[in-house]
Amino acid sequence: MPTYQYACNVCSHEFEAVQSFSDDSLTNCPECKGEIRKIYSAVGVVFKGSGFYKNDSQRANKADSESKSEQKTEPKALPAASSEKSATAPTAAPTVTTSSTTT
Repeated sequence: MPTYQYACNVCSHEFEAVQSFSDDSLTNCPECKGEIRKIYSAVGVVFKGSGFYKNDSQRANKADSESKSEQKTEPKALPAASSEKSATAPTAAPTVTTSSTTT
């Protein structure tokens, strides 16, 4: 339920009242029984960080599209050998041939 602020027109007493949206506004000051008015103030919500504004999402979309285009231009890595093949087939050592010639 929201909290409303009131001020008395006669004695300047200020107070808060927790009321439902469907409740009627208060009309009498609890101190002097004079006429009161509702005080309107700024909403207590502060948006901090990114993601709250339209231009934040545009920057994110631009960054995503740039990273996707970079991924397309990068060379692909060779696929890894499957574990079944390496388990059943022996690996051959490289052969080195040297020829020696004597004269």
